[in-house]
Amino acid sequence: MAFTLLLIITCMAGMTGSTSGTCRGPHCPGRPVVPYTIVHPQHGSSVRENPRTLTAEVFVPQCTGRGCRSPANATEGCRGIGCRLPPLGMRVKPRQSPCPGEGCPVGVRGRSSQGMVVKAQDRVEHVLRDFPDREGSPLGIQLTCDVKPGSNEVPSEDALVLQLRVAKGQEKLVEELQTQQSEIKQLQSRLTEQQGTLVAQQKEILEQQRRMFEQMDQVKTQYNLLLDSVRHMSLQDPHKILEGHLENLRPQMRSHEQEAYTMHKVDMDASVMEVGRFLPGCGSCRADEYCDFSGDWPRCEKCTVCLPGFFLVSQCSIHADRMCQDRDECLEIQNLCGAQNQCLNTPGGFKCTGLSVKDAADGVCGHAYFYNLELQECQACSECDSQSEVSPCTAMSDTVCTSPSDTGLSIAWSGDVALAPDGEFPNMELHIQGNSDGSLVSSSSGQLVFHQHGLVWVDQNLALRHGCRSFVQVCLRLNASEEGGRDLSGIRVEQREGKSLQSISLSAASTVEPGQVLSLFLKSASHHCNPDNEKVHLETSLVSPFSLLWLSHDTGAVAMTAQAVASAHFHTNYRPTFRTSSISDPYIVSLTHDSRGVRFTERGTVKFVLQQAVYSMGQACVSEGFYLSAFVNHNGSSVELTRVFKPGVHYRDSSITLSSAAPVDAGDTLSFEIQAPAQCNVRYFGDDSGISMLSLVWIPSVVSSSISATISSKGLPFGAVRNKALLFRQTSPSVAQVDLAGAGHHHPHRNFIFKEAGTASVALDLRLIHSCSLIKLSLLKQAKHQGAQSTALAQQAGGQMPEGSEWATVGLRVSFPVNNGTEVFATVDCVRGRLNQIAHDVGSSISILWTAA
Repeated sequence: MAFTLLLIITCMAGMTGSTSGTCRGPHCPGRPVVPYTIVHPQHGSSVRENPRTLTAEVFVPQCTGRGCRSPANATEGCRGIGCRLPPLGMRVKPRQSPCPGEGCPVGVRGRSSQGMVVKAQDRVEHVLRDFPDREGSPLGIQLTCDVKPGSNEVPSEDALVLQLRVAKGQEKLVEELQTQQSEIKQLQSRLTEQQGTLVAQQKEILEQQRRMFEQMDQVKTQYNLLLDSVRHMSLQDPHKILEGHLENLRPQMRSHEQEAYTMHKVDMDASVMEVGRFLPGCGSCRADEYCDFSGDWPRCEKCTVCLPGFFLVSQCSIHADRMCQDRDECLEIQNLCGAQNQCLNTPGGFKCTGLSVKDAADGVCGHAYFYNLELQECQACSECDSQSEVSPCTAMSDTVCTSPSDTGLSIAWSGDVALAPDGEFPNMELHIQGNSDGSLVSSSSGQLVFHQHGLVWVDQNLALRHGCRSFVQVCLRLNASEEGGRDLSGIRVEQREGKSLQSISLSAASTVEPGQVLSLFLKSASHHCNPDNEKVHLETSLVSPFSLLWLSHDTGAVAMTAQAVASAHFHTNYRPTFRTSSISDPYIVSLTHDSRGVRFTERGTVKFVLQQAVYSMGQACVSEGFYLSAFVNHNGSSVELTRVFKPGVHYRDSSITLSSAAPVDAGDTLSFEIQAPAQCNVRYFGDDSGISMLSLVWIPSVVSSSISATISSKGLPFGAVRNKALLFRQTSPSVAQVDLAGAGHHHPHRNFIFKEAGTASVALDLRLIHSCSLIKLSLLKQAKHQGAQSTALAQQAGGQMPEGSEWATVGLRVSFPVNNGTEVFATVDCVRGRLNQIAHDVGSSISILWTAA
């Protein structure tokens, strides 16, 4: 079969080659038809030819060329297909280019029609290579074909070979398709098995549900029998009988512990009681509580209080909670929003379409209602039932009530500070002004009166200028009007040329009792401050310049104050030594053996402040300034918590202060160090006036946490800066209560997000270079709604940079309440000048203390 295919290919190749050129074959017009003849090579030749060579020629009897053979010898002695191929010289040569003219050789002219044999010979040689079984055969075949041009033309040999290859590819494709069909059949069989398994499982589930419903019907039947028996009994305490019957049903009901079913409600003693599995009773609940059976165990719950805008449906009883329903103001009050606006009832209030803020400020919401800017609707005013009212309800704000002091662990309070109208040196009183909180503090005659036992952390931000020849000292005193009073803290404000505005921050910690009084004073060492042009000027535009954090004794917090011992010699780098002034629990907090640090015996969070009075000499003190660092020593390894900067003075008194918060473990110690320039002589003072005082509050870690961060080097504001936000980089471990916003937040690395309600205390310091006539540092609360204005929590202001100093500093401290989701951020504002640089490596940091409410 393969050999026959080979003959066909050879003939077709010859026909293809004969389509062009001069017709000289035997089938040309005028010549007799010559049949195809197989010519066997001579056996007498000693030359072995390549068996792969096969030449198809057109045998012409009249051929007289050197390569022609006589017809009589063409078939002599050759039988079958095993004949040898002719010698190499007998094969047809490749077609030469035609030679016109009489000068061409006769043999060349006679072979001009043999060019069609060349391509057939090459093709046959190529095809024979595909038959490796004939590679070693010594025999060959010579096929002589006669091609008639124009009538025996067939497609080229390339197309035929392509068809053969396509046929082979189709066979392979059929085999692959059959394989895929078998795989699909297997998958279908597996899917059928899985569907059968699923159907069986569904049937089993339906059977289980049927059994469960039957068991539920049995329980309901027994339950109805039990209720009938209870109704027919006239005993004084039917609840005990009911519990006794339920006790008998406990084993059966326990088997259905994991099954969910619905029980009917029972009308008993004109109240509603929801009964599930048998559980012990609540026992004795208070008057404002009811027994809740909805959980796993009955428990006493506080009765629901109807919110403003809701009316009472049913009172709270021992078996049921109070029920309230929203009042429909739009239905009760005709033409509430006017003829032009539509009234829509909302929970606790109503909404008028087309109502503007200006109309709401005019009192459109009506009596006992206020306009809620966040919801943009009118809401009912709150009522202070058992609490004192701080501020009444207005057209744009709700009633502010005080929180019960016995239910809170921490409370924040803030107020303003102003100069006394008739105050004069050497002791000028500062008045503390603010809304009185009847349960915690009250403001009386410029002083703050405490009403609760506890611990307090006090922060004060002041911006002032004075023309006194010496320093002015700000003092915070407890019980100033009674014997036994003491100064909690003090800070000195140096004399500065040009009377520029100076910013100071003062902090202190102490235990307080009801009736104790807290007051502020300005003291001066000289009496040359009374002329009108030299009076003290106090910046009154600051927000919350005075704030305090009150901690209940139930938190387990400990307060400590220690006075720094005065140094009689001049120092550069100085580690202060302390002497304990007061401590609420010496077991938890105590001084180290060398009195240079504070040791903690339990894990918690510490909020501390150190204020050190200094007297310096040398021009290097002014240009380079001072640094105050705080360190925590843990297992013999000392780590710097934070560092603040203070511009120095030459032949003058000043103070440097540092406040921060950090977590501590049992056995950790807290120490401090002051670094001064090498060419600066510094003397460190300490006395009973609180000018060099260490104050701290330690709070157990179960109710407190802290986070610290430095100014980020990315996005630092510079140039003409107006209310630009600061970006931070967190340096402390993450805590669950407060976190710095990450990359997925709307304000990444800007906002600090509180995740639990409580009270926060913030200390922020900046070291910067500027030419501003007034620079402001603010802490703001992020608005909940986009487009709304953020609320300022605290603000501090500073004046021009000290003359000769390379750096300036400004800082603020404040305490305020927070809720879950509260976000705060800081901004800096330069008025009439440029902000050239903010230090992001040293001297610029923030710390936040969180305490449970």
